[in-house]
Amino acid sequence: MNVYVHTLLQQELVSHLQASLSENHHLSFRTNNSPEIPESFLSAQAILGNPPLSWFETNPPKGLLFWQLDSAGFDQYKSVGTSARVANMGDWFAWPCAETIVGGVLSLYRGLNKLALLQSKQKWIGTPLREELHLLHKKKVMVLGAGTIGLAVNSILSGFGAATTLVARSAPQASVHSREEALKVLPHSDLVINTLPGAAGKYVDAVFLQAMKAGSVYANVGRGSTTDEAELIRLLSAGYLGGAVLDVTENEPLPADSPLWGMPQVILTQHTGGGQANEDVGKANLFIENLGRFEKDEPLLHEVDLKNGY
Repeated sequence: MNVYVHTLLQQELVSHLQASLSENHHLSFRTNNSPEIPESFLSAQAILGNPPLSWFETNPPKGLLFWQLDSAGFDQYKSVGTSARVANMGDWFAWPCAETIVGGVLSLYRGLNKLALLQSKQKWIGTPLREELHLLHKKKVMVLGAGTIGLAVNSILSGFGAATTLVARSAPQASVHSREEALKVLPHSDLVINTLPGAAGKYVDAVFLQAMKAGSVYANVGRGSTTDEAELIRLLSAGYLGGAVLDVTENEPLPADSPLWGMPQVILTQHTGGGQANEDVGKANLFIENLGRFEKDEPLLHEVDLKNGY
């Protein structure tokens, strides 16, 4: 089987893959960021990683049988027509994403973003800052999405004694299953954490944002495309919303002229939410596991449907 590894891996993990797969697997590894389509992609029967969408549109691998994405999200591949079985990373990124977004909210509430800036300036303010601080404890929180990230966020929030409302169309863990219901609960929520996939469309539109409680906080670790960013900026600038924690934005990298850069009540974590020191180890190990399952005609871990978006 011809295996094309698009994920850029350290030599230790390259050796790990080579040692873990049999001699019947012919491995080819991407070694740079060249935009040219390599021959090994065209002849691939199995792929690890997320090659550019344009490669599939221009010259897709006709013999592709199995594709292991190295991400949880895959909205960009919705238009790819393939008969190959596809899997994503499942909940591998869920806990890092959950810790990042809750950590960002805590930083905003407890003034850690301001304190870090004051430290860099060697400026002591101290006591006067205390009256600006808030607690996550007992906050009313709406979590949009009850997938792996949403459930991880909900689990962490329970430890702070927060009262959470999960919003999802059909997930049994959710208590709100429609946008209409969500809009009724929204004005009573102190914090909204968005974990929605791109398939949700612009769920957090102007109507949604304007229905939020005055002084409440908006956090997004889902997809930037799900939020009306212009309206979010307007409401933050007007002082209607108390702040925002954004791991994702509509355009990435965030344009230099975006007002979000200069807003002291906004924390930007630059789409690092899913990161951890050993994230590539998880990618390699899941590929080895799922390739073995595919060849034995066993159920894949975290199999997905590209067209349906989940």
